[in-house]
Amino acid sequence: MIRILGNHNQKNKTSTKMKVIFLGSQGSGKSTQAKLLAGVLNLPYLEMGQLLRDRANQNDELALKIKSALDKGDLVTDEITISILQEKIAQSEFQNGYILDGYPRNYVQLEALDKDIDKVFYIKISDGEAIKRLSLRKREDDTKYILAKRLAVYHQQTEPLLADFRKRRVLEEIDGEHSIEETHRDVLKKINK
Repeated sequence: MIRILGNHNQKNKTSTKMKVIFLGSQGSGKSTQAKLLAGVLNLPYLEMGQLLRDRANQNDELALKIKSALDKGDLVTDEITISILQEKIAQSEFQNGYILDGYPRNYVQLEALDKDIDKVFYIKISDGEAIKRLSLRKREDDTKYILAKRLAVYHQQTEPLLADFRKRRVLEEIDGEHSIEETHRDVLKKINK
């Protein structure tokens, strides 16, 4: 069991040994909640999408493949995604665990994932709410067509993974249509469950 003490902004807090995943469609607020929990638990935060965007900014053939997929609203190949994540979590700062945002996206990635995941938070929101939130974000790759395509891919490939996490008894579903603060309180209530 994890014990979370009152003030989350303590300077000398110790790390918790834990591996936590946040899943949800784009715009669900999963990244916000993942970052908040990473701060509470003093664990490193990894956003798969950002890892891929950062890698796409390099100047080589792999970067071009990643950029091409992202620009089209496609998922980056499993081989590339798995390789980038495994390279990252092999670093010493992740030895006590991590908060992983937006991964796995499909069964191939699930099979390559660490088997000792402690908790998976699924932040649920409607597609309408997701599109509304994402329209406000105004990122270069957030055209209405690409957003709709990403949501469809999410529903088709990622949502089915929830059954596996449910079977492992690590899945917690969170209503993401509440305020950031209310959603965070719900996450904190369920982290020890």
